Amino acid sequence: MLKPLKNIVKAVLESTRRRRNEQQIRRSSRLVTRAELVRDLARLGIARGDTLFVHSSLKSLGYVEGGAAAVVGALQDAVGPEGTLLVPTYYLPAGTVKAACEMEGYVFDPNRHGTNMGRLPETFLTQAATHRSVHPTHSVSAWGKHAQYLTEGHHQAPSIFGEGSPWQRFVGLENAKVLGLGVSMGPVTFYHVVEDALGDAFPEPVWDERTYRIPCLDRDGRRWEVPVRPFARAVAARRIDYAAREDLRDYFRREFERAGLRVNGQVGDAEAWFIPAQGFFDHLQGLAADGITIYSTPEQLAARPLA
Repeated sequence: MLKPLKNIVKAVLESTRRRRNEQQIRRSSRLVTRAELVRDLARLGIARGDTLFVHSSLKSLGYVEGGAAAVVGALQDAVGPEGTLLVPTYYLPAGTVKAACEMEGYVFDPNRHGTNMGRLPETFLTQAATHRSVHPTHSVSAWGKHAQYLTEGHHQAPSIFGEGSPWQRFVGLENAKVLGLGVSMGPVTFYHVVEDALGDAFPEPVWDERTYRIPCLDRDGRRWEVPVRPFARAVAARRIDYAAREDLRDYFRREFERAGLRVNGQVGDAEAWFIPAQGFFDHLQGLAADGITIYSTPEQLAARPLA
């Protein structure tokens, strides 16, 4: 009885918070149209036929006429029918991967569970042609030419980001790009595909010792036991997406700019960037060989100064 009531109160508070944020953005920002977003994406270097893994902050774009649906539409217009969009639609009911693994009775159901990733991913999930991977913590959704290929079989992959996962398949596609809209180099899940690819050769002990098997249902109601190995808590606490690691986020931004891989621009009111997926992957491997990762300490960064 208490849990459903708590969820209702939480939903009402979240709705109120979003309305206030939208009103504030509307008062303080200029109007941005879908057509303007399409033009800005083209100027940035996004082309028809691209496959984009999109990390975004909706409010950073300004007051967009039509809201999140217009942003999704602009991204679809930018890549066209031969392109593909990938959006993180992760669902973490207990806040972390480890906590989700330890939840009693948790069964992920894509027909029932939404996403914790914000307004744009929520809206993306409502698109009629969207495919969603079956995964209890890192479900990814896709639209376009490669949508089915990228999302099918995630529940059968041996690890979250490993062989057969959306990330591993994404790297191998032509014209694949990681796109950031109003976000730093911090909240970019793509980093982890290199950790899985390198395995024991990765310089940091990234993973928890235990692999859990979490029940999931697919769209047809079939049950699967999906392997999930949480991040090691001690290492994750100094990761690039933690608030205190502005030094690491700045280092990675400058490193990828220096390497000629990060392309910067503006989309709406947001600072935007993209990095080609294969170049991103290869350069992360090279950095790992030098002992630089998204977990590097200030001392490790100082030992490899940027030119």
